[in-house]
Amino acid sequence: MAKSRVTWLSGIILATAATAATAAMPAGAQVLGGDAAACGGGQGPAILATVTGLKDARGAIKLELYPATEADFLKDDKKLLAEGKVFRRITVAAPGPGTARLCIRAPRPGRYALFFGHDRDGKRKFDFWVDGAGFPGNRRIGRSRPKLADALIQVGPGVTATTIRVQYLRGLGGFGF
Repeated sequence: MAKSRVTWLSGIILATAATAATAAMPAGAQVLGGDAAACGGGQGPAILATVTGLKDARGAIKLELYPATEADFLKDDKKLLAEGKVFRRITVAAPGPGTARLCIRAPRPGRYALFFGHDRDGKRKFDFWVDGAGFPGNRRIGRSRPKLADALIQVGPGVTATTIRVQYLRGLGGFGF
């Protein structure tokens, strides 16, 4: 059993080392989410997101995968699924302040839009006064609808690594890091 654990961890370390996009993490940092196994051992297609800047352990964190089109980006998940389009969500309890790693499977290699949310108030609806958000582009988020270009990610056949900085509203000036 110890051998398989070492193999799994080394697979995560290798997947992380394969890209400069991931932040430094302790060697044994746990990958969260129901799709964690898809990121182990370089399986895929999947996205390994290193999320930095979590404020606290309130509520839940989530990754959502959308089609890479303006019309479908952040569209209601029930509508996307009813239309036969890509939508996937991974939700876990917020682990606490700092950094977390989440894995989400992609149906096939290709271009997608990826959203990270920290639902601090537990209402399952984004509240920009309380909740946090982030995208692979890591551009500053204002109060207007995020741009699709900031959320795009190209997913390969294996594990694609990305780093997302969470942003929370600060004062009246908009979102910040």
